[in-house]
Amino acid sequence: MDKNFKKITQIFIFLILPIALYGQKDVTQFLDIPIDGFKPEMIKKLKSKGYTINRYSEDILDGEFNGTDVNIGMATNNNKVWRIAVMDANYTDEINIKIRFNNLIRQFMNNERYVSEPDSTIAKYTIPKDEDISYEITVHKKRYEAIFYQKSIKYDSLSRELERKKELLTQKDSLNDKEFKILQPLIVELVTESMNSINKPVWFMIDEEYGKYRILMYYENEYNKADGSGL
Repeated sequence: MDKNFKKITQIFIFLILPIALYGQKDVTQFLDIPIDGFKPEMIKKLKSKGYTINRYSEDILDGEFNGTDVNIGMATNNNKVWRIAVMDANYTDEINIKIRFNNLIRQFMNNERYVSEPDSTIAKYTIPKDEDISYEITVHKKRYEAIFYQKSIKYDSLSRELERKKELLTQKDSLNDKEFKILQPLIVELVTESMNSINKPVWFMIDEEYGKYRILMYYENEYNKADGSGL
């Protein structure tokens, strides 16, 4: 990463974070559905995608997601949906859940909709083949979870525009003061969009029950999440 970009990121992160938190421009999506609005509206939209109401609960939908049978629920705050929960409909054994968890990490890493993570992400989250997750969960209370962030709507286009303009200005690794000043407005805008991604988390974890395992996946809109303001 260009040293100038690192510098501007460090400077503006404290200035832009409040804007990113309160200037809601785009939110986390699930199946291209924005996670927002009231629960009945969300249920209607999910039904239009082919999901059906669970026979035991009107708040749960059944269907298939990413090749797996799932149950879908949602959480609200002030009647607005802030979380979509995607739960494996069936439990499996330790070997298969490790494979499934690790495959999900690779899928997210290779998905262009998510902000690029450092190479160390795979090493950080991937479960080694010889790890006894039952022992780790029971004895060490270890949580197997991984988090990613959806890119803001403008992130990719701004990144390409920045690279294009930089190539027109210089072939060097770093920018001089004049070049940096020319690109600064675009850099600031890109940092703003990067910060917006913080409010679009998607994370998943392993859920264990009586020696059986399943994946719980959460798509969250941080803008709608309870912040204590109503206390």
